[in-house]
Amino acid sequence: MSTGSLYLIPVSLGPASTGLTTPADVAARACGLTYFVVENAKTARAELKRLEHPAQLRDLDIRELPEKPGSADLDALLAPLLAGQDAGLMSEAGCPAVADPGALLVRHAHEKGVKVVPLVGPSSLLLGLMASGLNGQSFAFHGYLPVDEEARKRRIRELEAESARHSRTQLFIETPYRNDRMFDALKSTCGPETRLCVARDLTTADEWIATRRIADWKKTAAPELSKRPTVFLLLAG
Repeated sequence: MSTGSLYLIPVSLGPASTGLTTPADVAARACGLTYFVVENAKTARAELKRLEHPAQLRDLDIRELPEKPGSADLDALLAPLLAGQDAGLMSEAGCPAVADPGALLVRHAHEKGVKVVPLVGPSSLLLGLMASGLNGQSFAFHGYLPVDEEARKRRIRELEAESARHSRTQLFIETPYRNDRMFDALKSTCGPETRLCVARDLTTADEWIATRRIADWKKTAAPELSKRPTVFLLLAG
């Protein structure tokens, strides 16, 4: 018996029209599935409703992926696919398996010979990079930086130095309620000529993106970032 396929379904980044963020064929593919592995069941149901899934949401098989799944967890989630059923993998926002524990399920799927199909949709990281004007030939995503203030500043200095050496754009994110502290740390730590891009609320009506040198950021009012999904990008040199 052939296995089912694991479809990687991007989720909207915030309130936005389906036509803006999700190609029609991708929506149709998602709406043809009845089994989903998701980061957050509530978010997944809201997204499937937005995509106008024809089934009653309560009738869909929606299973949450543990934050740190073990081999037995992954085997159980892939069992329907090994029996021939297709499945959709969904993150809480953006592309599944990118800054997301879904990567472990995708790896396990490859090990089991399950076909993996990535679908087109919004990625806050790539959208931020596209709009930043920073180096798109060499870049790296670092996830979350340390919470401790001194450790965070040390890490910022390390990333800035690496950026200068390699002309590499550094991307990172922060828990939304700590965005203001991250912005202040970048202003106080980075050199005046380092370029910083702040990309907030991407794809939504409140989208706001600006790239400036640190010296110029210090001369302007701080953007409203508290509790707003934001990507930070810097390029030194």
